[in-house]
Amino acid sequence: MLAGILAGLAAGALWGLVFVAPRIAAGFASVDLTAGRFVAYGAVAVGMLLWGALRSRAGVPQRLPTARQAGAALWLSVLGFTGYYLLLVLAIRDAGAPLPALIIGTIPVWVMVLGKPHGLRWGALAPGLLLTVAGIVLMAWAPHGEGAGQGAAGSPHFWRGIGIAGVALVFWTAFAIFNARWLQRHPEVRATEWANWLGVATGLGGVLLWLAAGSPLAEIAARPGIGAFIGVCVAIGFGSSWLATILWNIASQRLPASLCGQLIVSETLFAIVYSFALEGLWPAPLQWGACVLFTLGILASINAHR
Repeated sequence: MLAGILAGLAAGALWGLVFVAPRIAAGFASVDLTAGRFVAYGAVAVGMLLWGALRSRAGVPQRLPTARQAGAALWLSVLGFTGYYLLLVLAIRDAGAPLPALIIGTIPVWVMVLGKPHGLRWGALAPGLLLTVAGIVLMAWAPHGEGAGQGAAGSPHFWRGIGIAGVALVFWTAFAIFNARWLQRHPEVRATEWANWLGVATGLGGVLLWLAAGSPLAEIAARPGIGAFIGVCVAIGFGSSWLATILWNIASQRLPASLCGQLIVSETLFAIVYSFALEGLWPAPLQWGACVLFTLGILASINAHR
């Protein structure tokens, strides 16, 4: 259990880097950055599979997915990576950032509720759940900089955007639960193998995402800061995607989905730390309060699942 908790927290720390990546690669569209991240993830996964093929010639066996396993990797990559992000981009386009971000921020709560083990009492889960909800409420009220509270309520497509954000919420919640169940049903598949298979599917999805909504390659290459853009895509493709997926798979194999859902909150905590460290600022009191509530919620959930 301890290894699973540490793996889940480490995955959250790596996911949190995605929130500061756009600031480092300023001037590039979020779709281009995300497509670059997913393509980099796919390239790392393909490289690892090729390395495994070379090792298999030396007598080290390498497992390749069956057609059914490859299909599972493909549809789960859509739920947790490319499809989810494309929906989020569309939601922000139609409804602005604040409300979709708040809707997506409730993912840990839904995963905790839907992933509760049969033997765990609701009374034991309630403290961590309530602390997390209270933290989300404080984060929603906290100041987020100039213009952060301005949504797109006047947009003709506002409610369509809210609906799309709800679908994105369903996508990632389903990914967290189904991915955990798949790994627990297939203990013979190692966390790294599954991350590589998901990575190949995600890399293909990243190419399709760029073709559908990305900027022309020549335009991307001509922009100032292309070196930083490539560096960020490689860094978050390797760390926030490939390595984080391995760590999340380890947590999903060893922990109940409800506890994994609680650990997703660590992504928000680390994102806050990274953002304020990059800006050289201190969080506002409400943000401090939210961080404390999130931390207490994680500790309460760990205690409930012992």
